Amino acid sequence: MSSPPVEQPSTSAPAPSGSSLALLFRQVRDAMWARMSDELARAGHDLSFSQYIVLKKLAEGAARATDLARAAELDPGAMSRLLDRLTERGLIARIADPDDRRALQVALTPEGAASWGDIDQCGRRVRERALSGLSSHEQQQLTRLLEQVRNNLSFPDP
Repeated sequence: MSSPPVEQPSTSAPAPSGSSLALLFRQVRDAMWARMSDELARAGHDLSFSQYIVLKKLAEGAARATDLARAAELDPGAMSRLLDRLTERGLIARIADPDDRRALQVALTPEGAASWGDIDQCGRRVRERALSGLSSHEQQQLTRLLEQVRNNLSFPDP
């Protein structure tokens, strides 16, 4: 008599449920923000994560406040207060928009540009920490997969 077949353990993990996947995304985001705040504080930069995002965007060039608000996921009132604080610290300046006399753009001041190098290193250290233990291929794959999830959820249903 032959013995019954032995059930082999599954080699792939079960797909996470929707609620646990959303929770995991939130936990990763919160952990990145907390780590970034700690890293900035240790380097002597009194900046919130939203302020970091605005400075990062401005390091690429001047931008309108509405574009900065979208990047930092802030409403216009909160963005205005954030810009006021960065202006008071001498890191940014509001300048006339060359394409629209009624509009203003925001740009890094020379002091802001000088500070950005060190602030950016804080961001690099956090990204390195987040991706430690992953090969270059795994890092690229993770980024590609996260972009796919974002895109899946960003576009309207067909």
